[in-house]
Amino acid sequence: MTTSFQFKQFKVHQDRCAMKIGTDGVLLGAWASLDHQPESILDIGAGTGVIALQMAQRSAAPLIDAVEIDEGAFEQCTENFEASPWADRLFCYHASLQEFASEIEESYDLIISNPPFFSEAIRTGDTSRDTARFEAALPFEHIIICTVHLLSETGVFSIILPKLQQERFISLAAASGLFLNRICDVKGTPDSEVKRVLMEFSFQENEIQTESLILEISRHEYTAEYIELVQDFYLKM
Repeated sequence: MTTSFQFKQFKVHQDRCAMKIGTDGVLLGAWASLDHQPESILDIGAGTGVIALQMAQRSAAPLIDAVEIDEGAFEQCTENFEASPWADRLFCYHASLQEFASEIEESYDLIISNPPFFSEAIRTGDTSRDTARFEAALPFEHIIICTVHLLSETGVFSIILPKLQQERFISLAAASGLFLNRICDVKGTPDSEVKRVLMEFSFQENEIQTESLILEISRHEYTAEYIELVQDFYLKM
C-alpha cells in the first residue's frame, strides 16, 4: 500500500491512517453540492483529510474544520493540511464527534462525512482499523444528533453509505428533522449492483433529486460521467 497519494493540487500522506484513500471519500468530496456557497465546512471522521482538502480546492470557504478521534490519523491529517496550499483555512480537531459537538459553538453551512459503516463485518483486532471501519465506533444516531446540533439553518449535510444502510439512515435523519434532498446510486459497472449511495440532507423538505452514477464501463475504462466528476483531483483523469 502506497504511503502517499498525489492529487492534482495536493498530496496526502496516509501511512499512519488505518483507512487509506479510496474511491468513496474522493467521490463524496467531488459530488457534494457547493451551490449554496458555504462559508464554513466540517468533515466528520476526517482520516487522511482528503475530503476537507477537496472542499478547500473546490470552495472559497474561509473556515474548513475536521474532527478525527484516532491519534495517528489526527496527526497525519494535520500534517496534510499544513502541507497543502490552503493551510490557513484548514484545521483538524482531535476529539470524538460527541466531544466536539458538545464543546464547539460554531455552526457549519456544510457538514460532510464518509463514516465507518462495516457493522456486519468481522473485527480484525487492529483497534485503529476497526475504529475507522465499524459503525459501532460512530453510530448513525450519533452522527445525526451531532449534525442537527452543528448544522446551520440553511446548511447541507452530505454522506456516503452502503446502499443497504440507506433506508435506515433516511428514517433516522427524518425523525430528527433532517430531510433527504438529493440522492445518487453508485454502481461499479453497468451490470453490477448498487453498492454505495451518496445522500444530501437539509432542514428543508424539498422534492428529492435522484441521480445515478456508473464508475467503469470495464476494468480501468471509466465512464464520461465519473471522469467529469473527479478529473479535477486525479492525476490520470
